[in-house]
Amino acid sequence: MTEPHDMVAQIEALGDKLAAAKASITRRFIGQERVVDLTLTALLCGGHGLLIGLPGLGKTRLVETLSTVMGLHGNRVQFTPDLMPADILGSEVLDTAPDGSRAFRFVQGPIFCQLLMADEINRASPRTQSALLQAMQEKTVTVAGADRPLGVPFHVLATQNPIEQEGTYPLPEAQLDRFLVQIDVAYPDRDTERDILLATTGDTEAQSTEVFTAAELLEAQTLLRRMPVGDSVVEMILDLVRAFRPEEDSASQQVRETVAWGPGPRAAQALMLAVRARALLQGRLAPSAEDVIDMARPVLSHRMALNFAARARGDSLQQLIDTTAASLAGTKAAA
Repeated sequence: MTEPHDMVAQIEALGDKLAAAKASITRRFIGQERVVDLTLTALLCGGHGLLIGLPGLGKTRLVETLSTVMGLHGNRVQFTPDLMPADILGSEVLDTAPDGSRAFRFVQGPIFCQLLMADEINRASPRTQSALLQAMQEKTVTVAGADRPLGVPFHVLATQNPIEQEGTYPLPEAQLDRFLVQIDVAYPDRDTERDILLATTGDTEAQSTEVFTAAELLEAQTLLRRMPVGDSVVEMILDLVRAFRPEEDSASQQVRETVAWGPGPRAAQALMLAVRARALLQGRLAPSAEDVIDMARPVLSHRMALNFAARARGDSLQQLIDTTAASLAGTKAAA
């Protein structure tokens, strides 16, 4: 068993390494530190990330850069309406040997990697989107009756266009729940956009370098799960997640009138890991209540839905999450 002072040294060393990784990433993905932190959070927790934003905001560039910096073998799939599940998973082909004998051979699809970029995932049909369900949860796929393990580690970073755009399909709720965090990518501010303009229109561009290896990332994921979490933080996570379930006694009247269905236990698990990752990225040894509040929106917003009346009123799910989290924090502080 690791001694406490050894764990402290390991966490501090990992924090330094993560700082170097962020510096390498931001050489190509300029600005938007929040987006970088949330994407690293997904990888540190061993989970998947859903990046939502308009085309041209650098989502694809970010994922490609992460593949380099984190030392992961990455593949990219451009999701289109005519994409089929076999185009992602692979399929069996019939080979003919020189002696005339025939046998089936499995040809791996692009999902057999360590970091899969599912570009514009919501432009494919739900049938194709669901091809990722087993892979994201069990890190294996079943093709032709055989279970085939994926890369170790295995992560999916999917980019999604706003659902308001034409030619998009909503992701199934079960698949949304498999994403550890939702990462909203907005327009850069003026100063950041100026830096992007100068950095990407010259004769050379800055390049990122490898900071982690796949084995080191696995070690970081293991260390993160060993980070201590205080009882008060655990209770706050449970209170927050359960507060968004309309049928719960602890749910507020606003939640009852606004939310159609709330987050399940997987949301609490994701929040438990995400608060540790946030603390780690900020160089702290344990998460706090502030981490729970900060990670509430990216962890919960895609695991809930507004009811019809709330949508008709134009209510905001993100605002509801922020308000409820702040109110819960205030109640805890007063107690």
